[in-house]
Amino acid sequence: MTRHHEVIVIGAGISGIGAVIRLQRIGIDDVVIPEKADSLGGTWRDNTYPGCACDVPSALYSYSFAPNPGWSRLFAGQHEIREYIERTAAEHDVHDRVEFGTELLRAEWDEKALRWVLETSAGTFTANAVVAAAGPWNQPLVPDIPGLDGFTGEVFHSSRWNHDYDLSGKRVAVVGTGASAVQFVPEIAPTVGELHLYQRTAQWVLPKPDTALPGPVRAVIGAVPGALNALRRVQYGLMEALGVGFRNPWILRVIQQIGRAQLRAHIRDPKLRRSLTPDYTLGCKRLLMSNTYYPALNRPNVEVHANAVREVRGNVVIGADGQEREVDAVIFGTGFHILDMPIAGRVFDGQGRSLGDHWKGSPQAYLGTTVAGFPNAFVLLGPALGTGHTSAFMILEAQLDYLTAAIGAARSAGWTRMETRPEVQAAFNAEVQQALATTVYNAGGCQSYFLDVNGRNSFNWPWSTGRMRERLRRFDESAYLTSTEVSS
Repeated sequence: MTRHHEVIVIGAGISGIGAVIRLQRIGIDDVVIPEKADSLGGTWRDNTYPGCACDVPSALYSYSFAPNPGWSRLFAGQHEIREYIERTAAEHDVHDRVEFGTELLRAEWDEKALRWVLETSAGTFTANAVVAAAGPWNQPLVPDIPGLDGFTGEVFHSSRWNHDYDLSGKRVAVVGTGASAVQFVPEIAPTVGELHLYQRTAQWVLPKPDTALPGPVRAVIGAVPGALNALRRVQYGLMEALGVGFRNPWILRVIQQIGRAQLRAHIRDPKLRRSLTPDYTLGCKRLLMSNTYYPALNRPNVEVHANAVREVRGNVVIGADGQEREVDAVIFGTGFHILDMPIAGRVFDGQGRSLGDHWKGSPQAYLGTTVAGFPNAFVLLGPALGTGHTSAFMILEAQLDYLTAAIGAARSAGWTRMETRPEVQAAFNAEVQQALATTVYNAGGCQSYFLDVNGRNSFNWPWSTGRMRERLRRFDESAYLTSTEVSS
């Protein structure tokens, strides 16, 4: 049987859950979420590695319509964040709308029927509108290393952590030094026998202003009217002040001296310190914060290899410098398919061309949310909306304002088809690219996941979060081709 719904939301992470709650608020109850896993949570369900935590202040890392005064720390850990997501979903009856164990295989716009047809592992669905909420931190990125398939030990990615494998006393190679490695390396370093850290590029690591929030403090935040909102406003203001630096790189070159001072304070060996000192401006890559990463690298059982892995032979890892190290396990902290997101190969227009075919390696959307050629479709946490300083929830909620306004307008006007005008999308993206040229993302002197395979920055928003919220607050009908035709 084919099941029809007014809206289908793909993925039950923070984006999908938020979308369902906001759609319910405007009276759209006929909505379902195909979710390939057997539980909610998205990236906070998948990432359970030791030390996994938020790198944005907890008060900002939550839905504005579901404030949480009970965070135990300024920067919450994975378990607490997942509990918050599950609790919020339960309070808004989201579970009733989720089809667990249902993976999207193909979604295609049917031009004759004026609806989306979704083939899933649990059968066929159709919908008037579809919302892609799978997110960019979904599919692990594992580099293609010659000989890895012949490795005789244990191999896993940080987002697929094998908790059944005991690392105690093991010789471990960690490949990658991004956000996840900065968190899990200090956790496993005291227990492993040897830790070989392969660093292709040095990272700026700032001190993390984290602290536990005692029970009495949490009680005050929860009991005093406006206290939590005041905390959110203060944290938002501080993060936006930092955001000014991303648009004016000279400010970040001043701030990076804090990272340099932390490096000097913890790393005494001049050679190691040189290896850990970046040659680009802070903010060019994702901002990292930790108070334990550098001390972990000082341990006698930790060796930093300032180069990539060239190949693996048996249980020997060979670095690009030719050095060989025999190990029992390889752990990848190499991030995700951010701009080459797998869902782009599963969503098709009315002519059978996929999102990937349209994008040709450089994702584009109008306001990061709708894509020319794909009627009645929306992307959450899409291209050109990422920032280096604010919470994903801030971006998401700005988009949810736009999403609900657009679907509400279509409902009121009786539109059966609503598609972004190609020239409007092109103009918006040209504006973004021009503004990005002077930001630290583009002018900071590094290669990052912000840049796609064509060398174009398809990830970042070049302005303030306030400007993003303003641009997405109002649905602009003139940017769309609309129709009230009925299906043929």
